[in-house]
Amino acid sequence: MLRPFFLLIFLLNLAASALTAVEYTKNDFPPGFIFGSGTSAYQVEGAANEDGRTPSIWDTFAHAGNVLGNGDIACDEYHKYKEDVKLMAKTGLDAYRFSISWSRLIPNGRGPVNPKGLQYYNNLINELISYGIQPHVTLHHSDLPQALEDEYGGWINRMIVKDFTAYADVCFREFGDRVSYWTTVNEPNGFVMIGYDFGIGPPKRCSSSFNNCSRGNSSTEPYMAVHHLLLAHASVAGLYKKNYQDKQHGYIGLSIFSFGAFPLTNSKEDAIATQRYFDFLIGWVANPLVYGDYPKIMKQNAGSRLPAFTDHESQQIKGSADFIGVINYYTVYIKDNPSSLKQKHRDWSADTATKFFFKQDTAASSNEPLSLQIVLEYFKQVYGNPPIYIHENGLATPRNSSLEDISRVEYLHAYIGIVLDTVRNGSNTRGYFVWSFLDVFELLDGYKSSYGLYYVDRDDPDLKRYPKLSAHWYSQFLKGRSVRSDEVFSLEKNISSLSYDLDSQ
Repeated sequence: MLRPFFLLIFLLNLAASALTAVEYTKNDFPPGFIFGSGTSAYQVEGAANEDGRTPSIWDTFAHAGNVLGNGDIACDEYHKYKEDVKLMAKTGLDAYRFSISWSRLIPNGRGPVNPKGLQYYNNLINELISYGIQPHVTLHHSDLPQALEDEYGGWINRMIVKDFTAYADVCFREFGDRVSYWTTVNEPNGFVMIGYDFGIGPPKRCSSSFNNCSRGNSSTEPYMAVHHLLLAHASVAGLYKKNYQDKQHGYIGLSIFSFGAFPLTNSKEDAIATQRYFDFLIGWVANPLVYGDYPKIMKQNAGSRLPAFTDHESQQIKGSADFIGVINYYTVYIKDNPSSLKQKHRDWSADTATKFFFKQDTAASSNEPLSLQIVLEYFKQVYGNPPIYIHENGLATPRNSSLEDISRVEYLHAYIGIVLDTVRNGSNTRGYFVWSFLDVFELLDGYKSSYGLYYVDRDDPDLKRYPKLSAHWYSQFLKGRSVRSDEVFSLEKNISSLSYDLDSQ
């Protein structure tokens, strides 16, 4: 018998035309629901070689020519943070999600704290609070100090757990009196897939047949790295709960990369394959957090290549997350592919025994806004409805396209409406963060595309920020104005009459 989740998929598809809220306001969400936007350290800060910061694996990856450009300057938020926080306040953000650069705060990965790095993050946090904006802090966003990668291989070595815990201890001690929301690791599953399996992200480890990597093993290292990331999360969460939570009254969790997955066909085989894909993608991280172990199908298909938790580790990780962050951009369509299990050297993708087809979500596509709804309902049905913060959701457009990004407005209207519908249906979702606040340096294609609410003019020495249509729309929503689907298309014509002053700096 199929698991009940697939009945849910069927019903969601059946009711797709009626699900998305067509008119809503911020006040329709529960009291305390958080709306914000986000960036990450390497993608936005710049000042890569200033004030004692040392390279991370992302610096090394970018400077090797693996992506268009690098984060040496990025948006220069290191120097322009006051301007950006003022812009956040004008926009109306409740919260700003950002990450701390480990190699800026502790340049060698362990040992002495860099006073200049400490000062910067204190200044940023204080500036946010002065405008009433909540800081939501991520400790690791794909930017492990290169020193630790060079010394012992970084996340493929269990030694990383001790060093990451010591780094987190510094952050809790120095910033925890003002930071109430901590994310230990940004999307460990996504980080590992592109960095250790496919070799298209830092630290570019993979089997040589995958992407001309000079080191790595796509068959074993992705499983090793996620295992150590989970152990590191559990260690840090245990430290926080033991030494800091009672005094600082904060929350700690981690984020998970997700696709909204649909069976490619109506066949039983594709439906079962879709469940299997969810187990491998989401369950890889969520199952240990909620149940203390990996999904059975992962252990069956990956065998001894999947590390095992000891009983003590299982107890340590189970229940260690106060919340789960969801990252969602795309829909994938899943086809059963049992022949992949016959490959002699299998990676994570082959172990799923599926083929998947994906496209970036657009509001105009019939199923696309359901991508996020499927994921939120999945967490409710399979993982006991934990507190959820949508940490990243947004639409890519060409970097130098028009400021009148009507497609992004349509996307945000559809997805925020979906979040409202899902909350009304009982989801324990508590916040939504648009990715991204500015046009940042993107992981997969550098400066070729952008997700920002604000355009950053890279030809201007001052990197001036300009609001896009989506920034105006989001600001109106955040300030309590009712937004309707039939107004989305007319908003472009009315841009000059918007009353919110986002253009002046």
